[in-house]
Amino acid sequence: MKNSLNNIGPYFCTAPWTHTYVSPQGERRLCCASREDATFQKQYIDAGNNDNAEFAPLSLEEHWNSEYMKDIRKRILAGEKISQCDVCNNQILNLHTYKNYFTNTLFPHKIDDIIASTREDGYTTMQPVSYDYRISNLCNFKCRMCGEQLSSSWETEKIKHNVVNYEREKWMQPDTRKKIATFQKEVLETELQAAVDKGIVEELYWVGGEPLMYDIHWRIMQQLVDERKSQDVVVRYNTNLSRTHYKDYKLYEMLDNFKRVNICASIDGVGAVGEYIRTGLKWNEWLQNFKDGMFLIDKYGNDAMVFDVTLTTPGLFDLKRMFDVVTELDVKSYFKITFAFDPSVLMSPMCLPRHVLDEQIHKLLDYIKPRVTHKTRVYQETLENMLERKTFEEEFINYKDGWRRGKKNILFIESIRTQDVTFRDTLSDAGKEWWDSIE
Repeated sequence: MKNSLNNIGPYFCTAPWTHTYVSPQGERRLCCASREDATFQKQYIDAGNNDNAEFAPLSLEEHWNSEYMKDIRKRILAGEKISQCDVCNNQILNLHTYKNYFTNTLFPHKIDDIIASTREDGYTTMQPVSYDYRISNLCNFKCRMCGEQLSSSWETEKIKHNVVNYEREKWMQPDTRKKIATFQKEVLETELQAAVDKGIVEELYWVGGEPLMYDIHWRIMQQLVDERKSQDVVVRYNTNLSRTHYKDYKLYEMLDNFKRVNICASIDGVGAVGEYIRTGLKWNEWLQNFKDGMFLIDKYGNDAMVFDVTLTTPGLFDLKRMFDVVTELDVKSYFKITFAFDPSVLMSPMCLPRHVLDEQIHKLLDYIKPRVTHKTRVYQETLENMLERKTFEEEFINYKDGWRRGKKNILFIESIRTQDVTFRDTLSDAGKEWWDSIE
């Protein structure tokens, strides 16, 4: 199609040629960060107010060179900034983007192949070699910035307390739920197993739900080790790290056999604050599980075991303790903020009034900057970036209504769960004044 990438610009990404992603609801998207609107394809059953949504999942064969995917490839090769990639292009989630990972870290050597393999209409002869198949939403945690789409525990809780809106959350309708489970078992697991059997997989990204609860995860990983294919595979995890053993399988023993390992161990607060944010977390057990895997750093480098921190509002006010832990352990952190497209998401620290947010950030920066290392520099960078981001007050016209809806939801969740602290408890004095003013 083109003989060079000269003039393509900053929006190029290798993912549409190398990577395949499926959500726990059976949706195929460009990657986990992409923002496909419900109008693009009927399959986006979980996409909110889409009256025409239906569960119409696609196989990989149907999706890979579909009109939609061909159009995406054409536009990316033309240097277009596409809306599906806003999270990366605008650094909405984090400063170190998935686009950079796919293009500059994982697959820079495939760029010539991408050019050579792509026809004028966007069709490619390449096949995906990176798999992010979220086989289900099975998860033993109920993280407060998460929800039922990514956590079966959230789903069970909502059903128990009769707060499911089946018109909006169509994928939770019993008949659709059964169809999703069948598709996951008969199509997704089969596709993933076939790719492993053929030996074409170069990267496995295990995410959930909670991937260490997936039986297929343990079977495939052991197969790769037994067949001596593991040394050709990069393996990544986003895991709550609540377990490292399953039946006779031992995670860290398996991982000692792969080309490269990256465990993003999700943690967002220390002690009781962390346990508040991530319902199901036992802080001391989690910390020990992490320490048990730190030997992998010696073999694979600093990215082998990483504190993967999603900055929430409670976490912002507890961040000094988190920074102290990673500094003491001398480990690397990934650091991103809870992002929101609605002002009711009060777990995002951008919900705070400007003066409350800035006051806390400046306090943190005064503490962090003299102590920062290359492993923790992302804390400083992200906090400084937040000073330039719009707060909900600055971004949303209806922010006060969002605050009210968000507070109501937080109080409801607190009323049905047991925790040692509340959202309000975690705030600064100025934060408490803001919270109390929401009526």
